[in-house]
Amino acid sequence: MNTSEAKKTIAALTEQVNHHNELYYQKNKSEISDLEFDQLLADLIKLEEEFPQFKLPDSPTQRVGGAITKEFETVVHRYPMLSLGNTYSQKELEDFDSRVAKGLDGNPYEYFCELKFDGVSISLTYENGLLVRGVTRGDGVRGDDVTANAKTIRTLPLKVKGKNLPAQFEVRGEVYLSKKVFEQLNKDREDIGEETYANARNTGSGTLKMQDSREVSKRKLECYLYYLLGEDLGADTHEEAIKMIESWGFKVSPTYKKCKSLAEVMKYIDHWEKRRVELPLETDGVVIKVNSLQQQEQLGFTAKVPRWAIAYKYKSESVSTRLNGITYQVGRTGAITPVAELEPVLLAGTTVKRASLHNANEITRLDLRVGDHVFVEKGGEIIPKVTGVDLGKRAKKSSPVQYISHCPECKTKLVREEDQANHYCPNEKGCPPQIKGKIEHFIQRKAMNIDSLGEKTIEQLFDLGMVKSPADLYALRREDILKLEGFKELSTNNLLKGIEESKATPFESVLFAVGIRFVGKTVAEKLARYFKTMDKLVSSTYEDLLNAPEVGEKIAESVVAFFKDRSNLKEIERLRNAGLQFESSLKEPEKVSDRLEGKSFVVSGTFEHYDRDEIKDVIVANGGRVLSGVSAKLDYLVAGENMGPAKREKAEKLKVTIISEAEFQKMLGA
Repeated sequence: MNTSEAKKTIAALTEQVNHHNELYYQKNKSEISDLEFDQLLADLIKLEEEFPQFKLPDSPTQRVGGAITKEFETVVHRYPMLSLGNTYSQKELEDFDSRVAKGLDGNPYEYFCELKFDGVSISLTYENGLLVRGVTRGDGVRGDDVTANAKTIRTLPLKVKGKNLPAQFEVRGEVYLSKKVFEQLNKDREDIGEETYANARNTGSGTLKMQDSREVSKRKLECYLYYLLGEDLGADTHEEAIKMIESWGFKVSPTYKKCKSLAEVMKYIDHWEKRRVELPLETDGVVIKVNSLQQQEQLGFTAKVPRWAIAYKYKSESVSTRLNGITYQVGRTGAITPVAELEPVLLAGTTVKRASLHNANEITRLDLRVGDHVFVEKGGEIIPKVTGVDLGKRAKKSSPVQYISHCPECKTKLVREEDQANHYCPNEKGCPPQIKGKIEHFIQRKAMNIDSLGEKTIEQLFDLGMVKSPADLYALRREDILKLEGFKELSTNNLLKGIEESKATPFESVLFAVGIRFVGKTVAEKLARYFKTMDKLVSSTYEDLLNAPEVGEKIAESVVAFFKDRSNLKEIERLRNAGLQFESSLKEPEKVSDRLEGKSFVVSGTFEHYDRDEIKDVIVANGGRVLSGVSAKLDYLVAGENMGPAKREKAEKLKVTIISEAEFQKMLGA
């Protein structure tokens, strides 16, 4: 393809992919399949790599990330991002309304109500229709430039089209992680035995400030817009401005409402207090604004807040109910989760019968007793949680809850590692929830991707004694499946086909699927690329594993322990005989020298001449090894900008040599 053809093709593909993105994310429509879309995007990425001079400013390839931000530049807001005055009472709203009436000299006015979402505020500047800057709220006067990360948010247009588009304008909104994405993120972490995140708001905020935009893209952030700023916008009211940005393709929550009086505002507040639990994200109140922009200007600002707007905050709904008992759930990794069994009570529009208690430490902290009347909240949590005890209603002869010592499912004695909050059941081969959990992990999309097989089917197969481990799936016969409830000829064929097709799944996914603790998808890919085959990985020593990229002591110990277990080796052999892929097509960086032979490195922070994966590949290509964590056996910590203090402190304590990027390059002879 010559340059002229490449330029035209890149422009056409950019327009096509942006069109399908807009249909999917703004209009909830789809004209092509996911496979066709992925192919269009792959073609565009390939052409842009070959002809980078023709990459357009609104290229959708920015959605997948790739930029490394070494330091977030501080930007002064053109229009200060002031906070709002808060109120929790109708009386204070009435006082606000009186001040508005007085400030407008008795002239008629109306309000515009919007839900106040629990996310991260962002300001987005567009010039000639193109997104040129995304800035966090910061202190309201200045914030951090997070443009590269903002561009990964698929619901934000990179290029705006519309009638009477201003040459420059600013839109503001709230970046958030949906409840569904947050829940899946925690499930993925739990799946490999990692600590889960506390709440969606903080996780979303941390994501927006990640230095690698590729990682940001994977988190699937979303954004609701709620404010338009600029010169000569052609809007007289806030409502008109909102309609305008909707017509330009921005995602606006459809929950807003124009209200002609404070009475209508109160109805709106009451309506959403009950309905807000149905929304895809957390909301903690309502923002009430004077609708007329001219009247907003007339009312003006105090030193800190606008006089024409106020936020009504919902109180975190808390109810008191009786604690009838505590049950204990067993996860795939054997982690025990205590759950409060409650006298059913209405909370935030739903009947709550159970609430999270997290772990033994939380039960001790709350000093729980069965029969207590406990306070339960949702307050930003997906699952209700117990927040306290009504001591005034406690029975005199009650006694503290004694945490269980044995697994509730298989009666094995529980263990609790010194640095862990959770108790674990060590009987991973004989504990039913752990066995079923491992099979569910094995078939998931990121692993073997057997989408015709679900949790209920696994439950049936296990209960009937047909499947006790993942390898048993490959021994299933047609007559076995037809015995299952709800399975007929077509569904049976689909299941058998899905199992058969999974045999082509690449080795790195197979390695993730077998469920080695602490080996997530990324680590599985690194191990597959480094060791090449399952046989080499099985026979690797603890020291061999520490030589592999991203592998620290915790992961190395876990892998060694997994392959020391004879039953695991037997399972691996059965999977091999079933025809699964045990050899990787992924390639290690080509060896260029032995300059770093025998030396180990941990890489932290951001760098001027490399992105983080690139510097790791350079280490491996020159004979070194990359570890994931600082330990006494580490030779060098390569310290980039914005490195977390914890790694530096640990390295200093263990007397590990800390080197800069320049010193690293000297080691290479650069």
